[in-house]
Amino acid sequence: MARRGGYPGGMMPGNMNNLMKQAQRMQKQMEETTAALEEKEYEATAGGGVVKVKINGKKEVTEVHLDEEVVDKDDIEMLEDLIMAAVNEAIRLQDEDQKNQMGKITGGLGGGFPF
Repeated sequence: MARRGGYPGGMMPGNMNNLMKQAQRMQKQMEETTAALEEKEYEATAGGGVVKVKINGKKEVTEVHLDEEVVDKDDIEMLEDLIMAAVNEAIRLQDEDQKNQMGKITGGLGGGFPF
């Protein structure tokens, strides 16, 4: 027996409006959170703290600090590895923070969002 009236998928117009408003609020929250994350700074160390790297929320390196004890002209490769490790850890910290902050907004929905 055919249904009369109604809406495709059983969605009422009021429900659709509420859903659109909720999506707009979520988008605004995501934009605000992204802006706030871009202002944050993340710091990571390597080699027991002899190499320290800071990055901002845009994943740009803002500071590199090397303790004098790690600067050995005969072992440049170790220094390069320590810097790389500290940079990668700082980026990992930023990624984790971004996922956590966005997850609070999306309730863990994840898929389809540009982050």
